Amino acid sequence: MSKRKRTTKRKSGPSLFKKIMSVVTRVFIWFLLASVLWVLAYRFINPPITLLMILRNIERKTDGKPARMDKEWVDFEDMSDNMKRAAVSAEDQLFLTHIGFDVKAIEKAFQTNKKGKKIKGGSTISQQTAKNVFLWPGRSWIRKGFEAYFTLLIELLWSKERILEVYLNVIEMGDGIYGAEAAAQAYFGKSCTKLTRSQAALIAACFPNPRRWTPKKPTRYIKHRQYLILKNMRRLRPLDF
Repeated sequence: MSKRKRTTKRKSGPSLFKKIMSVVTRVFIWFLLASVLWVLAYRFINPPITLLMILRNIERKTDGKPARMDKEWVDFEDMSDNMKRAAVSAEDQLFLTHIGFDVKAIEKAFQTNKKGKKIKGGSTISQQTAKNVFLWPGRSWIRKGFEAYFTLLIELLWSKERILEVYLNVIEMGDGIYGAEAAAQAYFGKSCTKLTRSQAALIAACFPNPRRWTPKKPTRYIKHRQYLILKNMRRLRPLDF
C-alpha cells in the first residue's frame, strides 16, 4: 500500500504543476493579445475615459462633492503649437529622440533614491501616457512593470504625434479638469488652440501636481517653473515629427 501511495503522489505532483503552468501560460498569452489589441485600438480611437478619472470621481463622492469630469478632445493638428512645445519643454525634452525611456533620468532617480532623497522622477511623456491611459495611479513595482510594458507598446504601435496628442487630452490639469482644452477654458477662458506661449507654459508648470497648483493663483515656485519652461521653449528645436 505504501508503494502505491508514493507512486500516486509522484504522478500527481508533476501533473498538478503542468496544470498550473498551462493556466499561467494561457493567461499570459491572453493578456498579451488583449493588451496589444487595446493599444492598437487606441491608435485610432480616442480614449473615452481613464481609471484615474473614475477614481477621482469616487474620491469626490466620498468627500461629498458632485461628480466632475471636464474634458474635450482636440485633435493634434488643431492644438496650439505653444501647448505642445510647453509640454515637451516641461516634461520631456528628449521626447522626439528616445524610445519611451530617458535612461539618464532613470539613472539619476536610482542614485538619488539610494541616498534616501525625494526626487521629481524620471518619467517621460510616453511613460506618463501609458500610466494615464492604461493603468491605475500608484508607485508599486508591479505598476511600474506594467507601465514599462505599455510604454514599449505605444512607442511601437503609435506615432510620436499620437502619444503627445493623447497625453495632452487625458492628463489631469486640475480638480475634475482633464486635457489641455478643458484647462485652457477653465483658466484662461479660451480654446487651447489659441494659447499664448506664456499661458501654455503656466499650464505646463502645474503638471507635476495639478490639484495643488493652479494657473489661476501661481505661486512663486510655479512662476519660476514657467520662466524655465519658456526658456526651454526658446531653445527647443522645431517639433518635426
